[in-house]
Amino acid sequence: MKHRTFFWFFLPTALAMLLFIFLPIVSVVTQSLFVDHQQVFREVENCDIFGCKNEMMIDNEATEALREAQPLGRFAGLSTYFNRSHLATTEVGQAWSGSQGWGEFLGLLINLPFYKALIFTLTFTFTVTPLLIVLGFVIAIAVNALNQKLKGVVIFFSLLPMIVTPLVGSLILFWMIDSRGIIGNTLQYLFANPDLSLKASTGLTWVMLIVYGVWHAAPFAFVVFYAGLQTLPQDTLESAMIDGATRWQRIRYVVIPHIMPLVTFVALIQLMDNFRVFEPIVGFNAEAHATSLSWIIYNDLGGETRLLSSAATTSVLTIIGVAILLSPVLVRTWRDWNRKV
Repeated sequence: MKHRTFFWFFLPTALAMLLFIFLPIVSVVTQSLFVDHQQVFREVENCDIFGCKNEMMIDNEATEALREAQPLGRFAGLSTYFNRSHLATTEVGQAWSGSQGWGEFLGLLINLPFYKALIFTLTFTFTVTPLLIVLGFVIAIAVNALNQKLKGVVIFFSLLPMIVTPLVGSLILFWMIDSRGIIGNTLQYLFANPDLSLKASTGLTWVMLIVYGVWHAAPFAFVVFYAGLQTLPQDTLESAMIDGATRWQRIRYVVIPHIMPLVTFVALIQLMDNFRVFEPIVGFNAEAHATSLSWIIYNDLGGETRLLSSAATTSVLTIIGVAILLSPVLVRTWRDWNRKV
């Protein structure tokens, strides 16, 4: 393809990336370097029948004028990144020097809001991603072996979790594990404990969030792997069968190597998606037991006092986290591509 032709072919994509990816990232990074202006106070004299006294009052006009003159706020540099709500370098240093071991240090660390959210986010990401890949692959293998008449029905029901809106799906599971729901009530009956509640335990709440994450995302992996199985070379499979390979051996040495590029693709997509886990926390009303980086951003932007700088800082740290997570997979993909070239 000629350079001129390639330029005009790629121009719409480049413009879209510039408008919807690059510029928003620049805006978020810029906002993270500024904090809101402090309110301007002025001293006024109030007099009544008992005499006069001086009081401090908010000067709304001066405060508004300051905000109009500097709409981004006052420059704070990287201080927001290192405060207690984010990396908390001072608190982490004190916890490290004053702790008696890793257990105590982690206990102190999990009380800091950013690290508490980061620990859950990483746990959710690294647990849900491999589980949904395995489950999606198993479902794809099972559906591919079904009778042709049954495949359509099974595929339809397998895709239902992906069709349901994430927030609605999490609410449904939240109601099911309630003490009046079918899962919660059944567990109370089985353990003969009417006070048993899945929502009262931090560990069980994490487990339910992970279960929901796998349930919701597995259909995506199933669709991708099922499509890949349709391109599987039948000659290779037949040769393996003639050589006496068992079903497990055919899957291990023929099927899995064939769909490995799809595994990498699914892993990339799901790592990014799971790292921004948000809807299940809101749907489960699990803020007391589990918070994520995306939930912190939502919480900072909510309410009457919008902490734009704090939300922007968490967003930048989330982008950096996603880049770190994806770097090993991207490096491997690049090396595989270079070998083929």
